[in-house]
Amino acid sequence: MHIRSILLTSALSLGLVAIATSPVHAQMDVAEPFKVGTFEIDGTPQVGLVLRDQYIVALNPANTALERDAAYPAIPEPDDMLDLIARYEYGMKPRLYEIVNHVVGNDMLTGVRPGYVYDLNEVGTLPPIMYPGKILNAAVNFYSHVNEASSPEQQAEARQQRRENRGVPYLFLKPSRGAVVGNGAEIVIPWGRDRIDWEVELGAVIGRTGKYISANDAEAHVFGYMVTIDVSDRGGRPPGGNPMTSDWFVGKGHDTFAPQGPWIVPKEFYGNPMEILRQTLSIGGNQVQEATAGDMIHSLWEVIEYGSSIITLYPGDVVNNGTSGGTMAGADRGYLQPGEVVSASIDGIGTLTLPAVGEPEPQGLTGANLTPVCNYRNCNR
Repeated sequence: MHIRSILLTSALSLGLVAIATSPVHAQMDVAEPFKVGTFEIDGTPQVGLVLRDQYIVALNPANTALERDAAYPAIPEPDDMLDLIARYEYGMKPRLYEIVNHVVGNDMLTGVRPGYVYDLNEVGTLPPIMYPGKILNAAVNFYSHVNEASSPEQQAEARQQRRENRGVPYLFLKPSRGAVVGNGAEIVIPWGRDRIDWEVELGAVIGRTGKYISANDAEAHVFGYMVTIDVSDRGGRPPGGNPMTSDWFVGKGHDTFAPQGPWIVPKEFYGNPMEILRQTLSIGGNQVQEATAGDMIHSLWEVIEYGSSIITLYPGDVVNNGTSGGTMAGADRGYLQPGEVVSASIDGIGTLTLPAVGEPEPQGLTGANLTPVCNYRNCNR
């Protein structure tokens, strides 16, 4: 590798330089919008461009092919989605535009295809980011979710009080690796935990590092958006021992409880979520949730400001906007059961579809494990 390329790659990895794109690149048009995701291709995870929600362009092979033309300078290929996000505004964005223009302009989707173009059903869809550094979720951030299990009169009173005293957002952390799964994966209902709930949310993927980000500047720190589901265990912790009655790790932290995807829409192809957001969730084809941004208590930008006032946000971190009414607390049905299929959608992004399965009883434990809900509450079967 040329010494200049080596130095450039090292500087990028250390965050020491910011590449200024040329005026031509800054004004570059793209032939059509695209999304980005991570896909299993030939047995390995690979970053891909998503065109028309049905064609996958494996990014690094496409870039290698493009660079055979002397008109396109060589740039370091991204190692993974985290690397792509961190470098999107520093050289990767114009290159992705060039690849899309090349593929579309030469009819490589529906005409004669190169080896790096696939139909969606030819590849496996993985979580877009493997894996986010952290996931921040906004709790009870939609008015329709406030006091959802109460009577209509109590709901109205609680929601009015919240409008008069919004306060600051309430955020909690969800685990990343282990909890994050992609489209088509299984939601595993943990053994003995029979009160599993669903919550569709918009996931804002951070693109620029920031601390104390103003809500007025928050959108500039976003890379793009994806669909997420905050799967929740409402069974609580067993009585006795530590006097804490609330346990967010139990409620939010199980394996498979943070589905994300099916891909990420770069923000320039989505628009302002506070104007156009519509998020829905169905179970077995029956819609139980639907909401728009007008129901949100704190805007996504306020949530980002609050979160970044506590901890620095980095490229690839995910901030979820919260969910609306229509969770099990307000739905006219029981908790999620093995065999049911959950589908969460956000207009303009896509749909996450995952089947729920039961977990077999673990063996060889000593009793220090999380116990079944039936041990301390009436069974909910």
